Parts: sequence; structure tokens; C-alpha cells
Amino acid sequence: MNSSILQSDGKALPESERSALIKLLGDDDPAVYPVIRRRIVSLGPPAAEWLRPHLLSDDPVLRRHATDIVNHFARISADNAFLGYCLQHGEDLDIEKGSLLLAHTQFPELNPAAYTALLDQYAAEIHEHLPQAAGAEATLGHINQHLFTRLGFRGNETNYYDPANSFLNRVLDRRTGNPINLCLVYILVARRLGLPIVGIGLPGHFLCRHQTLASEFYIDAFDRGKLMTKADCVQYLVRGNYDLRDEYLAPVSPRRMLTRICGNLHQIYLREGREEEMTRFQRYLVALAR
Repeated sequence: MNSSILQSDGKALPESERSALIKLLGDDDPAVYPVIRRRIVSLGPPAAEWLRPHLLSDDPVLRRHATDIVNHFARISADNAFLGYCLQHGEDLDIEKGSLLLAHTQFPELNPAAYTALLDQYAAEIHEHLPQAAGAEATLGHINQHLFTRLGFRGNETNYYDPANSFLNRVLDRRTGNPINLCLVYILVARRLGLPIVGIGLPGHFLCRHQTLASEFYIDAFDRGKLMTKADCVQYLVRGNYDLRDEYLAPVSPRRMLTRICGNLHQIYLREGREEEMTRFQRYLVALAR
């Protein structure tokens, strides 16, 4: 067994200090853990490797503290991955991949493939019961029946500003969310069915739109897939005293959709006074604005 391990600066951390740090991680004195955490975090990502065996420790205090620090390093890695994705892709980035990368920054244990498979399953179930040559309205009705009646997706009206409403994995887990993320689920399922559905970013609300040469429907995923007309959207703008701008009814690019999701979370964390999260999402917004 090696007597030392390299720190982030390349210097060796004596095994004796590593053992002492692990022992102190099991101390339940609330004044001790912050000091030990800062020291371990200063060692950089290599520390996560020698902490990982203790994620299964019989000592609940050591297990909790080790998990917290390992997740800290995982979030840094996920943060870098999301920022890199935003900087390397343009307006037509893959909104599904981008949204799952965003979720990974908050939930380091997330398995993106599991959520991709779940969306595949939803689309397959809808396709199985979809009549051949069904018209647009009938097709949307089948999607609504499956997502909102069978599966129970719904708008979270009781806790609208819960951050979980803005993370795709939590929306799929809990089957509730805010307008833009319920629209995201709708769009991702529709994409698998080959349907021409896009996001429409109204001020203060978000809809989907299904448009062909023969018909046009707006879909309110927050209201169980309620079908609307363009006139309904105009009435919404008038009632809200918003200007009547063409851009409000124009498709939102995947990048702008992801920007709006991040902007919502930034505002939520601002309301809650969570400065670390606010700063993190400000970085995301800057990257997406480039």
C-alpha cells in the first residue's frame, strides 16, 4: 500500500494525515466538520477517491460527511461539463442533453441514460395506441391522455417556485413542474414521435406549438395539455397588458429555452437568498449568452 497520495498541487499527502482527516470526519461536533471539510476540499478532486470507500461506512456521521464532500467534487465536474457544453454549441443545441447536464450539476448521482430511456418509454407507449393516419388534434389528444391522465403530469400550482420544478429529472420523477419544463417533457416525447412541436415563450408563460400547413395548435402543458388557438394567445397578451410582438409567438430556439430555464432558477435562488446558487447560475447565463 502506498504511504502517501498526491494532492491537487502534486505534493504528497502523508497517509497519517489522511487517516486523521477520515477519523475527524466521524466527529459529530458541528464546529469540527467545517474545518475538516475545508482542508479536504483544498486537496482537490483526488481526495474524492480516498473518501469514496467511506460512502458505505457503518458510521452514519462519517458516511454523511464523506458523501457531502464527494458530491461537492462531483458537482464541480458536472459544472465544468455543463459550461463546456454551453460554450461549444449554438442555438440548435440538443435541449435534452443540455437539460440533463444542467440537472447533473444539482444532482451528481443522476443517471442521464435512465431518463432518456424513460422518455423513450413514454413515446413508445403513446405510439402503440396512436391510430394510423390520426390527424393533428387526435394525435395531441392521445399525447395529452397519456401524459396528463394516465401518467398524471400536472402543473405545480401549490409550490410554483420550488427549484425542483426546473430540473428535468425531478419533473420526470415527481410528474410535476413549471410551464417551461412540462413543455420540455412534451417536446421531448413529441420529438420521438416525429411531430413538429416547438416551444413558444410568452411573457410570464410558456407553451408548445404544433403547426402544419393544415392546422395550428398551441398547447398549455401546465394546464394538462389544453389546446389553444393563436387568438387565445393574443388574448392572454392583451389581458396581461403585454405588447403584441411577433417574437412572443415565434419558436424559441433550444439555446434560448435552456437560457430561460437557467434564468428562472437564478431568480428563484435570488428570492431565497442562496448566494452560492445565484452565482453558479449567473455563470451559466453568461456562458449561454455568448
